[in-house]
Parts: sequence; C-alpha cells; structure tokens
Amino acid sequence: MLSILVGHSFFLRFDAKQFERAKPYPPLATLQVAALLRRLGHHVEFFDAMLARGTQDFDARLDASRPDVVLLYEDNYNYLSKMCLAKMREAACTMIGRARAAGARVLVAGSDASDAPDVYLAAGADVALRGEGLDALPALLRRLQEEPGLRGAALMAGLAQPVALPRPEAAELEAPVAWDLVDIERYRATWQAAHGRFSLNMAASKGCSFRCNWCAKPIWGQRYQQRSPQAVAAEMAELKARFAPDHIWFADDIFGFRADWVQRFADELDRLGGGIPFSIQTRADLISDAMAQALADAGCHEAWIGAESGSQQVLDAMNKGTTVPEIHDARRRLRAAGVRVGFFIQLGYLGEGLTELLQTRELIEQAQPDDIGVSVSYPLPGTRFHEQVKAQLGAKTHWTDSADLAMMFRGTFSTDTYRTVRDLLHAQVDMHRLAGDAHRRALQSLQQRWAALIDSLTPAAAVSP
Repeated sequence: MLSILVGHSFFLRFDAKQFERAKPYPPLATLQVAALLRRLGHHVEFFDAMLARGTQDFDARLDASRPDVVLLYEDNYNYLSKMCLAKMREAACTMIGRARAAGARVLVAGSDASDAPDVYLAAGADVALRGEGLDALPALLRRLQEEPGLRGAALMAGLAQPVALPRPEAAELEAPVAWDLVDIERYRATWQAAHGRFSLNMAASKGCSFRCNWCAKPIWGQRYQQRSPQAVAAEMAELKARFAPDHIWFADDIFGFRADWVQRFADELDRLGGGIPFSIQTRADLISDAMAQALADAGCHEAWIGAESGSQQVLDAMNKGTTVPEIHDARRRLRAAGVRVGFFIQLGYLGEGLTELLQTRELIEQAQPDDIGVSVSYPLPGTRFHEQVKAQLGAKTHWTDSADLAMMFRGTFSTDTYRTVRDLLHAQVDMHRLAGDAHRRALQSLQQRWAALIDSLTPAAAVSP
C-alpha cells in the first residue's frame, strides 16, 4: 500500500474574476481518481486547491501527510482547466517542486500536462500522464510499490508508454466520487454568502463527438460516453439526501444528447421522489420540442447553448455544425418549456469582421437570451484552429486568468476592441431586465456606445493584438 496525496492546482483565489463570482465546485475528476486509488488499496489523502489560500496550504498538507506519492490530477470536467491558465500552471509547478523536495514521487495529469508534459517534467514531476491516464496509473503505482526508489525514466521503463487516450471500460463511467474527502460545508458557506443558495456539480457523460475547429480534446478525444439515466438519477437522489444542495450544475460538454435519455432520466427522478433544479450545457441543434419538454420535466432550470456567433459564415468557418435559425429555434423552444437560456459567444474568430460582429449583436437583440458568456477565440494546442494561427503566436501562449481575454493571434481588431464588444453585449442582455424610463435610457446609451465603436472601427483601427 502506498500513501498518496491527491490534489489539483485550480486555486479560485488565483483567478480574480472567478473568485468574485464565488461559484466554486469540488473537482469531480480528482475525487473520482481518489476513489479509484482507494479501491486499489492505497491510503489516500486529499488537497483541494479550490478554496485554499495558496500553495502554502499545500505545503502544510504535504508536511502533515508525508506521502510516498503526490498525484496532481486536474479536474477534467472544469473547462477552465482545459484552457491551461498560466497562474494555475505556475501553481502546479511550485507544488511539484515542493513535493519533490519532500521526497515524494510526483505524477501529474490534466489537459495542460497532456499538451505540454515537458513543463511539468522540468518542474520535477516523475511522470506526466496523457489523456485521463486511468490505463497507466494502476501500473505505475504497482511499479512504485515493487521498487520504491524508482523515479522518472526508470519508473517508466518496461511499462506501456501512457501516451494514448484511454479506452475506458463502461464501469469507469460510473466511477464513485470520494465526497467524504471534501469540506462540503466550506463550499456551502461560500455559495450561501454570495448567492443565498448552494450548488453542487455532477457529470452524466464524458466528452463530445462534435468537431468544432477550436475545441481541444486532450482528455477524451472524440468519444462521447454517456452514463445510464438510472445511475445519474440515483446519484442526484443521493446528493439530495446527503448534502441537500439547492441546485446542480452538470459539467458535461453536452448533457443528455437525446430526448429519450433525458425523458428516462426525468421519469426515474419522479420514481425516486423528485430531483434538484439543475443547469446544463448543450447545442442548439439538439433542442427539439421533445428535448425542451424532457429537460423541463427533469427539472432543468437553465440551458447554456454554444451559440458562438450570429454569423453563419463564422459558424461554418468554425465547423460548428449549427445554423443561426437553429439557435433561434432552440431559444424559442426552451423558453416555451420554461427553461432559462444562456448563450456562449466567441469573438474574434478567423474571418469575423465588423459585419459579423453586428450579426452577433443582432442575434442577441432578437433572441434575447437570459444571460451570456463572452470570450475571444483561444488557440488551444491540438486543434485545427491552433494550426491555422500558430505562426502568429508570440511569447504569450496562455491567458493569465479567465478575465484576460487577450487576443493571442492577429485578429481583425485589437484586444481592447473585443473587450468593448463584450461589455456592449452584456449591456444588451442587462437592458432587457429593465422597464419604462430605465429601459429607454439604457437603450439610448447603448445605441450611442455602439455608434462610437462602429465609427472607430475603420481599416486604420485594425491592429495586431
């Protein structure tokens, strides 16, 4: 048996935007791996960076546990981990160095470790797993038990190189979560203080089978692996009885996928005594009338759609596979079913000029989503988009934190311009929550701000980031 300290490096305090939002979720994938290691017979302790003050809290946990192995396993369900934010990479490398100095063998896994293993190996990690790493991890730990002095290349010798994406067995989709390792009450207190409610996270599936040009898939590849609706309903019922959250966030890239799966999920929740209101992510082309109704029946409170753009030209360039009319139809169907709708919007993609920006504004004006999230195109390694722009990339290859919103390739407009458009689109959504004179004043101000921006976007205003 090995003593293993399992942790991750997503510190909420290192991201000012996310810290202010105060919507922390426990690291699902990290806790699933902790449960796996227990089943393999190891002694497991846990370091949760999410609500920690900084890497000094990791130092204290390391000193107290004195583990044989430190496994930094990033939460693969957290989309911000996929973005490989620079502050989190720096934190991980600091933690690796300190674990190595304490005499522990160090294993790392996650999107950034898959894309840039040399960074983590240079910081002192013995092994950087690629993909989920669940195929290689048990073999590595057996080797460590048999020969405790092995490190790095010696540890890897004789093992199948763990570089391929995993081939999960069906049972792995039902991997338990080691909830007992989490300070749930601290999460509850953070949520209650900021929002007056408590939200927890779940996952009903892994991965996405669609092929958007900008979407990196270093963990699950093109696979979409779905749990049974009965198992997901049973897990929700367990969380309801055990922790009484007010809300569930499904971290799936695509929740449900088919209306019949969602309806079976709704029926099973009814059989178990009712579920918990929840939010999801989905695609416009998956929202049929039947899907919208099934989501409502299951208790879906809010659906976030990857709308991306109001320009069909941009959607086609992204290989998104959806149309602007489908976005409008999805919004209409979900609204009719009583489900709130959020749009994810992406600015600055290749081929987007002023005309396309204004088409996105028109989409927001006409569809009137309840909320939006706005980003700029982010060239992630391994994507077709990254290949298209990599010759333009400079020293800055990652955002510092989620509020960075910096253009890292040569877009049509400057970073400041896209930040201004982001603010205007948010103002557009906020305006629809107003009435009477307040609405008229907001509309007049918004029109003036748009006019000033449009006037500034002459050919001379197009600059490098």
